[in-house]
Amino acid sequence: MNMPEAHRTTLLKIFLAPLAYFLLRLYLSLIRVQTLHEDALLQFLEIGSKAVAAVWHQRFLGALGYVTKFRYLSLSIMISMSRDGDWIAPVVRWLGLRPVRGSSTRGGKEALAAMVQDLAQHQVALHIVDGPRGPKGVIKAGLIRLAQLSKAAIIPIHISVDRAWVTRSWDRFLIPKPFSRILVHFGEPIDVPEQMDSETFEALRRKVEKEMIDGHAQDDLSFGWEKPL
Repeated sequence: MNMPEAHRTTLLKIFLAPLAYFLLRLYLSLIRVQTLHEDALLQFLEIGSKAVAAVWHQRFLGALGYVTKFRYLSLSIMISMSRDGDWIAPVVRWLGLRPVRGSSTRGGKEALAAMVQDLAQHQVALHIVDGPRGPKGVIKAGLIRLAQLSKAAIIPIHISVDRAWVTRSWDRFLIPKPFSRILVHFGEPIDVPEQMDSETFEALRRKVEKEMIDGHAQDDLSFGWEKPL
């Protein structure tokens, strides 16, 4: 006899999410995080400026433990409306992030509207700029549009690791090895004009994309990676 969908979702929330959170916290406790330009970011936020923090899908895992430091800001992040999202959302919440449910691949306009509405009430959002399906290393227009409508600056975040497993996923997702070192490098805030024509919009998207690519490449090189990750 097949279990009803609602019952499966409830079981996921009750059993799988707490187990996933426990294992994730245990794993993250074995990773050492160092930061660069964190003070400049904190000064930017202390004056009340709004920000959208830009992160590659490939890199976010190892920095999740560090994110708890910013629990007081109640950072939001988009989580899909899928069944996977149903159990990921509570894990994200326990890590100190605030899930906003939506999908950038289905109903993208509704997802964008939800994030804009959320940023109207809060200061900072965390945005996976090339997820969930890529292509790798390409910033989607939603980042620029979200910052524009929210009157927020974009904060490029470069996350590099000295040792990691590289998966065969579309973005070569990085899983930092236990006892590895991670560098979370905060870039300079990038202002987004409220009014832009299509050419200016695309030029800004490419500027942020280049900043993300070049910043990661430089930090990866400092960790001894010989080829782009």
